[in-house]
Amino acid sequence: MNIDRVSEMSVSLNYYFKKLERFPFPDYFDGISEACEILSKSGAYLKKLLTEPGICENNGELRGAPPTLYGNYYIGEGTVIYNGVTVIGPVYIGENCEIMPGAVIRPNTVISDGCFVGHGSEVKHCVMFGGAKVASLAFVGDSVLGVSSRVGSGVITANRKFDQTNASIKLSGIKKDLGTDYFGCILGDSSRLGANSVTQPGAHIGPYSRIFPLTCVRGFIPECTAVYNKNETVFEKIEITELKP
Repeated sequence: MNIDRVSEMSVSLNYYFKKLERFPFPDYFDGISEACEILSKSGAYLKKLLTEPGICENNGELRGAPPTLYGNYYIGEGTVIYNGVTVIGPVYIGENCEIMPGAVIRPNTVISDGCFVGHGSEVKHCVMFGGAKVASLAFVGDSVLGVSSRVGSGVITANRKFDQTNASIKLSGIKKDLGTDYFGCILGDSSRLGANSVTQPGAHIGPYSRIFPLTCVRGFIPECTAVYNKNETVFEKIEITELKP
């Protein structure tokens, strides 16, 4: 395949997200050609949608002790928010979502219809397309999750480099600056991050790919790709040892 074609695919909005109708705001993608641009737009979009009108609207169901809701927010019909949840606006949560106990939803996050955020997970400045799921005890920061994508339990989307310079992605041997020092990952439609896997800042993972548990990835992962470590499991006989109290 032509190298220039690979470079074009690895940043293109339509390469990762082919079902834009599974997002609540059709005009959101006006003027966007690259997947990384989705994140940079969420703050200004939610300011206009929620903050300037001063909207604090909950049409969902609160179960257990009331959650803590700060700032401006919109919560759609059929959404269930459980006890101990913290929402720090501006945040938009669509219809028929589940936000499980102890989850934290931080500013400039858009959660589309039918999404799920698991127990104790933190979602920070994210855009989630319809049906995306984050399991328990995960950190998903500054990331875009495609339609029906899955983030497993204990996953970390590392969102800042040690030297705090801008995140980048290497294309045909040349680094492309993503324009911000806070950037987690792009996770394409129906892709999966297995339990306790880690993505390095700026990772772009194509649709229908699988990152197996305990795997660390960076850079561009093409569509329909499985990534895993070939680890050898060793079994050795040991003596019986009684544990001390």
